[in-house]
Amino acid sequence: MRYSPEALTAFVETVACGSFSAAARRLRKSQSTISTAIAHLEADIGVTLFDRRARQPVLTAEGQRVLSYVQASLAASERLDELAVSLSGETEARLAFVLSDTLHPDVLEDLLAQFDSRFPHTEFECLVGEDDDVIDLLQKGRAQVGLIEARDDYPTDIGHTRLPMQTRMAIYVSPTHPLVEQRGVEWELLQTWRELRLNTYLEKQNTPARGPVWSAPNYLMLLSMAAQGLGWCALPCALVEEFSRSAELTMLDIAGWPMSVSIDLLWHKEAPLGAAGSWLRQYLQQVPA
Repeated sequence: MRYSPEALTAFVETVACGSFSAAARRLRKSQSTISTAIAHLEADIGVTLFDRRARQPVLTAEGQRVLSYVQASLAASERLDELAVSLSGETEARLAFVLSDTLHPDVLEDLLAQFDSRFPHTEFECLVGEDDDVIDLLQKGRAQVGLIEARDDYPTDIGHTRLPMQTRMAIYVSPTHPLVEQRGVEWELLQTWRELRLNTYLEKQNTPARGPVWSAPNYLMLLSMAAQGLGWCALPCALVEEFSRSAELTMLDIAGWPMSVSIDLLWHKEAPLGAAGSWLRQYLQQVPA
């Protein structure tokens, strides 16, 4: 019997999210669509996957056994799609890459030069996005490959791998900011001053701030705001170095900073990459730390 890929995905996502409503939001479908898909899957398999008597669906013992098989099936299907595209040798006419400002400028410069040499006839578009905006662009088909600050959990339809490279982040202010005169700035003191923080276009639950906050959707805009003396901000060190001539900033001496942040490479599982996208993914996976 062939099971619906949509039903299998709905099942795995519901387990990951903990509820039908959360799975529906992540998959951009209605709750009734998710519930119906799982009900059909249960009918096809002949077992009850969730105990629905509690406030939130609880995986049954049979559901636990089925889960590992479904996850393996989806993973195998993804690999088969990738192999089919690879064997066809098809090169995309257009490739959109959404990247974070955390990517080191030198890496991007070399990537663009090599891409131009290998795929001169492919239209290449670079988009800048952070956090959930990257995932949103991939799910909408607006981009095919993306970079994001590493996290532990992703939607079921998003493929991901941890890159060997990391980026260094530090706390910066304008040279004229009063905090520059402080040695060994304590976190409590820092939070009495205005924070400049990342805030993506998609609504999400941010960590509550203890002090005044201004926000922007990307690090480059935050850098400009910090250079104007509007507050303190956590920024990628490489980005600050790249723009140090036009926007002078001072790194604050704070315990635990600078800190290293891992980067994940993302793609949409339902849109297998062609030759150009596969090369891009392989290139980034081989960039040394």
